[in-house]
Amino acid sequence: MAQDFTIDVPQQVIDDLRTRLRATRWPDAIGDDWERGTPPDALRRLVDHWAGSFDWAARQEELNQLDHQRVEVDGIGLHVVRAGRTGATPLLLVHGWPDSFLRFERLIPLLADDFELVVPSLPGYGFSDRPTEPGTDGPRIAELFAGLMTELGHERFGYHGGDLGSGVGEALAAAHGDRMIGLHLTDVPYWHLFAADPSTLSEEEQDYLQRGMQWSQSEGSYALQQSTKPQTIAYALNDSPAGLAAWFLEKYQTWSDCDGDVFSRFDPDWLATNLTVYWATQTAGSAARLYFENMRGMGNRSQDKVTVPTAFAIFPKDIVPAPRTFGERWFDVRRWTEMPRGGHFAAYEEPQLLADDIRAFFGEVAER
Repeated sequence: MAQDFTIDVPQQVIDDLRTRLRATRWPDAIGDDWERGTPPDALRRLVDHWAGSFDWAARQEELNQLDHQRVEVDGIGLHVVRAGRTGATPLLLVHGWPDSFLRFERLIPLLADDFELVVPSLPGYGFSDRPTEPGTDGPRIAELFAGLMTELGHERFGYHGGDLGSGVGEALAAAHGDRMIGLHLTDVPYWHLFAADPSTLSEEEQDYLQRGMQWSQSEGSYALQQSTKPQTIAYALNDSPAGLAAWFLEKYQTWSDCDGDVFSRFDPDWLATNLTVYWATQTAGSAARLYFENMRGMGNRSQDKVTVPTAFAIFPKDIVPAPRTFGERWFDVRRWTEMPRGGHFAAYEEPQLLADDIRAFFGEVAER
């Protein structure tokens, strides 16, 4: 049963956060570019804003204008935002890391006239429960979200996701394809990079595989850490808000279409809001753990091709955009749109482009 939920972060949590931010012990640095990681000037700008002019109370009040609910599914309390037109096509929107339901803050109003929107927080993220037992990986979350849609009265529904949300969507389509109208993703789930047999790939796909492996070596250390020893990094992320901001800000800069200036794409208020959700709920560690669970459960994932009609919206500055031929190995691709701009956080960066593509795709498969 769905229960109304209000975001209510105690003032003492915000006061303690500001005290910690102002007491940050800053390391030395060589240079001030992004080559060695998050540079001091960019991080100081965000930390100063977060500790100073950022008004969490105002943002909390603004966010509480949305319809927040909590739904318990198989012992896990899931936070969900509901929006849109009652009776329209149900559409599940699923975020990834290092963001939250806030990934869709700009997208929700653009889809509200055409869909009945369900926007959950992943287990271990934000206002959803933190799993207390091992095994909550992508397929397990897919089962929880299938149960969520049942609890909300949606037997059939569409799906959109990116990053970790792409993997959850694939698992949901594999297990509950009969319930899904269509699957709309912004990337081919990354685990296929490691599961593909290189000898079967075309030259174009071989190039994609090579680019993916190069990216993993140069940019993927965060994923390796979170996939192998997430508890170790959890202490730092849960104790130091400046450390948390540095860990996240690097990804927003590197993975977005920002031409080197992260604040040209991401408003400091939005960045601080997303960070506050993680900080106040103490979910940076549990969010990182999902990488570990996904890695541990990778061998149990279905290798069968997904038969649910699938669309991909490919944004040029995403991490490693896949070619269509690679997507077609794993999915029944009905629509493949290569966008003129945008990056990994497409729902925030280019919400109109994404909304138009989602609307067009579900218009094509609505009769399924």
